Amino acid sequence: MGSFSLVHWLVLGLIVLLLFGKGRFSDMMGDVAKGLKSFKKGMAEDDAPTPAPKQIEGQRVPDAPAPTPTAETENR
Repeated sequence: MGSFSLVHWLVLGLIVLLLFGKGRFSDMMGDVAKGLKSFKKGMAEDDAPTPAPKQIEGQRVPDAPAPTPTAETENR
């Protein structure tokens, strides 16, 4: 009683095609595929290690800048 039969799925698919149209539905699926590809590419780029900054001979690489005091920390 709680599951859909094949006829229900066919009617639902027909309604979706009528609402979105064949061209628009295939365009949406293409956009989803492009999004998945770019997501996978982004995840692969995150796994690659970032190169260390090049140090010129005789120069010191500066450390991270010190945090600037805010109104909250000045009032303490």
